[in-house]
Amino acid sequence: MRPLLLVGILSSIICTGGTADGDAPQMTTISAKAAKPGDVIEITGVGLDPAKVDEIYLTDHKFDMKVKVLEQKETAVKLRVPPFAKPGRMQLLLLTKGDDPKLLEQPVYLLIEDPATTEVTQVKKPEDAKTEEHPAAAPKQEKNNEMQ
Repeated sequence: MRPLLLVGILSSIICTGGTADGDAPQMTTISAKAAKPGDVIEITGVGLDPAKVDEIYLTDHKFDMKVKVLEQKETAVKLRVPPFAKPGRMQLLLLTKGDDPKLLEQPVYLLIEDPATTEVTQVKKPEDAKTEEHPAAAPKQEKNNEMQ
């Protein structure tokens, strides 16, 4: 009885999991992990053509910003980061087309950088860092020299 019930539940999940006209659109990779307002980024995935995807948004889960789509194909989308985008980590969100449109959160994130900062920050490597003596260490060395 239990295996039959399990098969029935799994069958119903599989049958209702997809969209009516095929698989749901999904974004998989992004051309840049960070961008500034006005930058153009390219996102790749599956089912991204205009027949399936109506609008694309950047969201911080408090505010959804509609982005301007420059080019849209089945496997790739080029879009421009809105000029009013505030710095922070944003997730991509799709609005599907059809009789029952849905907002789909994507597993793709973009870090919006502050447009005011133009310099690139570099991390110091350990071999580049200067070795400085602690001020308390110097007198001990002098005392050791005096004792000898």
